[in-house]
Amino acid sequence: MSLPATDLRRLAAAVAAALALALPLRDAAAEALAERANRGLVEIIAGSSGDTSLRLAEDLADVLDDGATRRVLPVVGKGAFQNLADLEVLRGVDLAIVQTDVLDYARAQKRYPNIDGFVTYIAKLCNDEVHLLARADIGSIADLAGRKVNFGTPDDGSAFTGPRLFRLLGIKVEPTGYGQALALEKLRRGEIAAMVAVDGKPAPLFQTVRPQDHLHFLTVPLRGEVAASYVPARLGSADYPDLVTAGGPVDTVAVGTVLIVAGLTPDSERYRNVANFVEAFFTQFPKLLEAPHHPKWQEVNLAAELPHWRRFAPAEAWIKRNGTTPAAVSDAQLRDIFTRFLDERSKASGRQTLTAEQKGQLYDQFQQWQNQHRN
Repeated sequence: MSLPATDLRRLAAAVAAALALALPLRDAAAEALAERANRGLVEIIAGSSGDTSLRLAEDLADVLDDGATRRVLPVVGKGAFQNLADLEVLRGVDLAIVQTDVLDYARAQKRYPNIDGFVTYIAKLCNDEVHLLARADIGSIADLAGRKVNFGTPDDGSAFTGPRLFRLLGIKVEPTGYGQALALEKLRRGEIAAMVAVDGKPAPLFQTVRPQDHLHFLTVPLRGEVAASYVPARLGSADYPDLVTAGGPVDTVAVGTVLIVAGLTPDSERYRNVANFVEAFFTQFPKLLEAPHHPKWQEVNLAAELPHWRRFAPAEAWIKRNGTTPAAVSDAQLRDIFTRFLDERSKASGRQTLTAEQKGQLYDQFQQWQNQHRN
């Protein structure tokens, strides 16, 4: 049975009225959902998948993202230089984790003219070790002269640090720019002689290497101009049991990483979100030292300063207000530093390298002297 025209018009008007009432309700619900999802949002751009910096960003999200007042979103980046560029121009990116040598180089070369205007730092983070992995027939870094050495893809931190180290050491090689996973396969097949990767130990990529691959880490000497930009480090059997023997740690160098902030407008919502993030990060920092978070958090000293760079104002205020105690250096770390010093001193002077026993005796004497001269 068909309805009269007047009834059809009434029905259509009723449906339209109901829809008109329902749409604002749906819009309000969607708006409330979006407001909750973006409340306290902070985006952190870091390294590629598996990179230490991305692991640190994920740890920050795990500890600080409470689902109610704060959202911490790690973003997979495309290398240290690209992360720095994205921090300046990419909408929504508030923080970035980059290497300190990349940051200093970008300023020195005026790669980003306004870098002092759009970059401040929250905290220095950990040191990333330089991993120089080579074929078994390569005995030392000097043997790589004229050989193919992979430094990673363009804009990656390794693609900057690796060539720079070789230049400082006066060793000319034939560079390649493969991604690190592909480079490892090419190294296994003998298509390249070595590869450089800057990553915090233990790097997941190198934990896949087995004795039958016939690969090993090479020493990266800390001498000359290298010592001005990098710090001593070691790769041990605890880090890579299939690559480093128990009695033979491999000396290398490391570069610092830093958590930096975009040039946000004070009193803006994003600025307030980052300030809130800083408060939570510094206050809840002890949680990051707990497993299963990355062991590199154990190296972080929130009070450590980054020379020649400004700290983000809310971070600086927190440090002044609360104070922090510098991270303690363990006896094992101090012994390693002392041993490296003796080795470098012997090389520089042309004297015979001391035995392990002689080094141990000198270190014990140093500790006795240190104890006697403490206030």
